[in-house]
Amino acid sequence: MNVEGIKNKLKGLFSALGILFVLLFLCVLFAVKAPGFVSVRNLYYVLQQVSVVGILTIGQTYVIISKGIDLSQGAIIGFSSIMSAILIVNKGLPVWCAFVIIILAGALIGFINGILIAKLNVPAMIATLGTTNIVSAIALLSCNGSNIYSLPASIKAFASIKLWGFMPGITCIMFVMFIVAYIALMKTKFGRYTYAIGSNELSARFSGIRVTRHLISVYTISGIVSAVAGVIMVCRLNSGVATAGDGYEMNSIAAVVIGGGSLFGGEGSIIGSLVGALIMSVLSNGLQLMGISTYWQKLFVGVVLIGAVVIDNLRRKKMS
Repeated sequence: MNVEGIKNKLKGLFSALGILFVLLFLCVLFAVKAPGFVSVRNLYYVLQQVSVVGILTIGQTYVIISKGIDLSQGAIIGFSSIMSAILIVNKGLPVWCAFVIIILAGALIGFINGILIAKLNVPAMIATLGTTNIVSAIALLSCNGSNIYSLPASIKAFASIKLWGFMPGITCIMFVMFIVAYIALMKTKFGRYTYAIGSNELSARFSGIRVTRHLISVYTISGIVSAVAGVIMVCRLNSGVATAGDGYEMNSIAAVVIGGGSLFGGEGSIIGSLVGALIMSVLSNGLQLMGISTYWQKLFVGVVLIGAVVIDNLRRKKMS
């Protein structure tokens, strides 16, 4: 390994240690300030809460590394939530069949995002913002803005699975997905191509990478994981809610950026994004236990996101 490679490895290590320190600091702070934070029951709630945002960050990590952004994730969650309920309750489909259809629908939405961005050269922010409005409208029109209840008891039972006394079953699904995403990003050509495109798209094209096809795949993956997150949300809420994913795309972006991902592309990691998602979950949980209003929680998330981007900008200027 050359000197530059060693430097990059050390930078990545220090960045990871810094993120872990923030997580540890928050845990210590809330252990002191928030009654009930240190308990098996609360650990269960934190892990359950992180499952949806954590799954979203998998797709968002790939997208941000490729120098893009996906604002449609929250809308896909709401769409998946309400459509799952409609297929199961109103259409009488088996639960597994409804969930498969929904995940395929999420893949289609992601594929459309990819076509708009990679093939038609629509800016990622505009393309995904457009599909956000379209998908949200379809979800709301499908249920006339009402929630759908009376889901099978098996769905609630699945969401209530607890392993080792503290680990939600849905969080285990998230960890399995993270392992697969980590291997794909760090050990395969797909991951190397994703980094190459985000670092310099023109150079990636000259080196023979099929950039258009790859970007379509990246956004399709984001659509798939968003639909899976929507299915998890249905299980958690035991109901279909068209607005269930509102704001979740911002949380996933924040988690990726906090975890070391750069909005300028070419940087980010699956492990860093997982830690970022845990930071978001711990922050939200701790503030709730301290009795701080959800309005203030949004303010804190916004400050953390802006701070992470500012630090990234300063770091880049120092390196240049």
